[in-house]
Amino acid sequence: MSLPTVPDVKAARLSACQYTERFADAGNPLTPAQALVEAERCLYCHDAPCTTACPTSIDVPSFIHRIADGNVRGAARAILEANPLGGMCARVCPTEELCEQACVRNTELGKPVEIGRLQRFAVDKVTAPGVTPLFTRAAPTGKHIAVVGAGPAGLACAHVLARHGHDVTIFDAHDKAGGLNEYGLATYKTAGDFAQREVAWLLSIGGISVQTGWKLETVAQLEELKAKYAAVFLGVGMGAVNALGVPGEELSGVRSAVDFIAELRQTKDLSCLPIGRRVVVIGGGMTAVDAAVQAKLLGAEEVTMAYRRGPEAMSASKVEQEWAQTHGVSLRHWLAPIAIEGTDGHVTGVRFARQVIEGGKVVATKDEVVVPADMVFKAIGQKLEVQPWPDAGIELQGGRIVVSDTGRTTLPGVWAGGDCVAGGRDLTVEAVEHGKRAALSMHAELTAKQA
Repeated sequence: MSLPTVPDVKAARLSACQYTERFADAGNPLTPAQALVEAERCLYCHDAPCTTACPTSIDVPSFIHRIADGNVRGAARAILEANPLGGMCARVCPTEELCEQACVRNTELGKPVEIGRLQRFAVDKVTAPGVTPLFTRAAPTGKHIAVVGAGPAGLACAHVLARHGHDVTIFDAHDKAGGLNEYGLATYKTAGDFAQREVAWLLSIGGISVQTGWKLETVAQLEELKAKYAAVFLGVGMGAVNALGVPGEELSGVRSAVDFIAELRQTKDLSCLPIGRRVVVIGGGMTAVDAAVQAKLLGAEEVTMAYRRGPEAMSASKVEQEWAQTHGVSLRHWLAPIAIEGTDGHVTGVRFARQVIEGGKVVATKDEVVVPADMVFKAIGQKLEVQPWPDAGIELQGGRIVVSDTGRTTLPGVWAGGDCVAGGRDLTVEAVEHGKRAALSMHAELTAKQA
């Protein structure tokens, strides 16, 4: 197959109104009337499987029952007490694989109660600017805690600690708090600058300060935090991007999908953001879907997601895969990249080897295919940035931090949570639970010392 010799990458492929329409809120929020009707579909199960399926253990029947009774503020309290980032999780959680999959209405009617949309309805009502706060701080404890990382885990940890009367300083390397909620999610999922509005709500409880532009890189920094603060929480995420390890990866036009999404999220005028006419996204997770769909929304004519296994092995949910396809993204499976081809230093295509399963293992065949591309986004996962964790006394497993059930690391006085810890599923809602659990563990230890 011959490849184009002149890359077609440019900005302003669309009109101003097209950008506005394409990147509008995709969440389809419920109206009060719709929320009431949907809430009344709930059977209010006693041993609710939906609550068990929720990583943060939200009492789903309780909050839905309150919506049905017209007590939206009470519903939001039930949600946010369990999940301080309930607004974001309502937007990005794979509810179809968690609470809604467990809903008994699936068996009876083939359609679960729309728990995620009900959760968004309730939380959005009470976290809007100007609404009387739901929570107040406990009496000051005099304890000051450091949280490294202002992503979902760090923010949840800080909020729970502040509610218990502790002072918290959050340190983050970025210019804004929010972590992946601010820099790593599709714009249409968090329209209206929602990530920052949620951060403002979380900080409104008081007792939390944020220091941006600070990155944890040395043992000395960690030791200084330990000496200065009563406890330390690490919610540092997975800041390094995995490499493809194939020839041509250094070509212009080849970049990380995470970086692309972050740039898109921080670009005020989307018409200024260049995009290729033909885009290839390598990977099969949510980040790959977000990058692929947004490339299409920016005006790319052909967008291909290539994954090395079949659709059932993709970490992107079935709903996410269908979302990509309905937006014109072509999903191609059983393709492994073996080279990125280019002309004059710029990518022109990706050469893939077709994969098959032999003896229970995925192996490459000699059958190759070249997919033309003006831009290539790598979305094959992230890893913990190279840090002196072992030198600090923090054990790693599979490149991630080992923690106990309560989030304790092997270094006394230090807890961790979110994507940086071993054994997780890299879900926002799970990161929130990690932060909440660690905060409660810290609080218990600090108050026990005072007794």
